[in-house]
Order: sequence, then C-alpha cells, then structure tokens
Amino acid sequence: MAVRIPQFYMILGSEFPINALILATESLRIANQNSGRELFNCRLVSTDGKDVRASNGMWLSVDDALADVDQCDFCFVFDGNLPTQHLSRQLRKKLIELHRKGSCLVGIDTGAFALTHAGFVTESVVVHWEAALTYQEHFSRLPISDHLYQIEGPIISCAGGVATLDLMLELIKRYYEESLAVEVANALVHTAREGCEPQRAVTPQLSEGRSFSDRLVALLEKNLDFPLSAREIAEELSVSLSTLERHCQRHFSNTPMQLYLGLRLQGARNFLFYENASIKEVALAFGFSSPVVFSRSFKRYFNQTPSAFRRSIRQKQTDNRLPEVSRLLASSRT
Repeated sequence: MAVRIPQFYMILGSEFPINALILATESLRIANQNSGRELFNCRLVSTDGKDVRASNGMWLSVDDALADVDQCDFCFVFDGNLPTQHLSRQLRKKLIELHRKGSCLVGIDTGAFALTHAGFVTESVVVHWEAALTYQEHFSRLPISDHLYQIEGPIISCAGGVATLDLMLELIKRYYEESLAVEVANALVHTAREGCEPQRAVTPQLSEGRSFSDRLVALLEKNLDFPLSAREIAEELSVSLSTLERHCQRHFSNTPMQLYLGLRLQGARNFLFYENASIKEVALAFGFSSPVVFSRSFKRYFNQTPSAFRRSIRQKQTDNRLPEVSRLLASSRT
C-alpha cells in the first residue's frame, strides 16, 4: 500500500518574503534528499498562475494558479509589504474552502493578515514585529504574540525570516522523527528554536539590566500614539527620574525622550512601508502634533522626508513590477 505524501502549497503574494520561502522549500527538499525518497511534495502558487515578484525584485515562476489549488495538508500564505491591499475575496474563499477540506493554514510574516481576514484568527496571532502596528490598526481586537511561531490546531502563524525554518523543523519532526529535523537543521547550519522564543534578541550592550530595559521599551512601544513625559515613564516603572535617565544613558546612549523619539520614528517608518495612510494620519498615529513637526523629525533621523521615503519605496515597487517599462525609460534618458 502506497504511503500518502504530505502536500504543501505555497501561495505567493506580490513582494512575498523570498528568504522565508527559500527556507521553507529548502527544508523540505533537504528532508527528501537525506531520506533518499520523497517525504514531502511542494508546489508554488500565484493568484493567476503567472510569475510573481519577490521582496528582492526577483521574479519566480509558479506551478499553479490559485483557482487550481485543491485539498492539501498545508497551505502557506506568503504576503508582502502591503498586505491589506491583497486581501482579495478570491484568496479568502480559497482559504475557507481548504480549511473545510481539512488543510492546515499557515500565515508567514504578513500572511497572518489573510488568515485573520478569512476569519480563522480568534485569539492571538504571530506577525513579523515590523508589521505589528499595521496589523493592530486593522484588527485591533486581536492580541499579537511576539513568538517565533504559534500552532493552534489547523491554524499556524509565523513571524517569517529564519523563524520559518524553526517552524518547518517542528513540522518535519511531527511528521517523522526528531533525528530528521536535526539533519535538516545541520545542513542549513542552524540550531532549532522553540516557537515560544521572542522574535527580537537583546543586543549585548543591553544584556546587563535586561529586564528593566525590556520593561522600558515595552512601555514606550505601548504608548507610541500618546507619548508620555519622562516623569510619567519613571512613575510607570516605579523608579526615580534620575535613575531612568542614568539607565537610558548607560544602556541606550540616549536620554529617555531621545530613545522614545527614535522608537516613534522607527514605528512611523514601518507604517509608511506597510501602509498607504496619509502623512498627516501617520503623524497623528505616532504622537506628533502636526505633519510639519513629524516631517522635520523624520528628516533629521533618516535624512529624508516621510514623503520622499514613501516615494522611493513605491518607485522601487513600480520598477520591479514593470521592468520592461523601467528599462525603456532609463534608455530614453541616456
């Protein structure tokens, strides 16, 4: 009697994270190679079956169109930098159909947006930490987990990046044995991490006094829209203002308010990257009194205005979507 081979479908959205896809597909390929037989089958999918552009500008050919995807064991959703623009009715319908047929749905990086839009996320969810604010803006009632990945029955969410490999090793281990997962990890020069580990590591200079630094940063990130004063921050952390100032200078080489401003501006930059909100809306979302004040601070920090940053990002996206047109325009200027 033939053994059924687990089927993986990888649905690729525009600007999907190619690093995560490579780790997902390579882990399956290495498992097949090391076992000397096909343990897993993997197929790439795009909405229309045509080539799809990756996050680094490369174009990948796929095996199937979304409409042709049938029952599978795992359906991975890899989405890109503008996940809210890709929440199509077609994708939602397909995810619901696959779930009814018993498929396990996996959201990688911003792929969690699609799972939530389809109604499969009812408690916490894992998204890449840079996209967390955008997720909260659209799905405010759902808490976000800072874990690498989370398995909730047939619904899985993963932060993307190298966390994708950690998830794949866990799935390989569950299907076969831990020794095979270790072989795959060794081949990729990686040590598997538990899904509950945090996405971001504390830098060496912050290792001393880590718990206080973690509490401080968590408090600041929780209050990006309505900034606290330095005295209010100290009160929330139950320390004196002078203690807070000494800690920030020692561990962050900044004053409390400079650290706070940096976190707000980084959050605003991520928001500009993932969202199409107006500059005024972004300024208000991160506690700036006006777009002028926001633009001035942003330029001082990143050496370009918010508008210029967004234009450069969108221009790169347009150039990559229309490479033939871009080459023609470039040649006409020479």
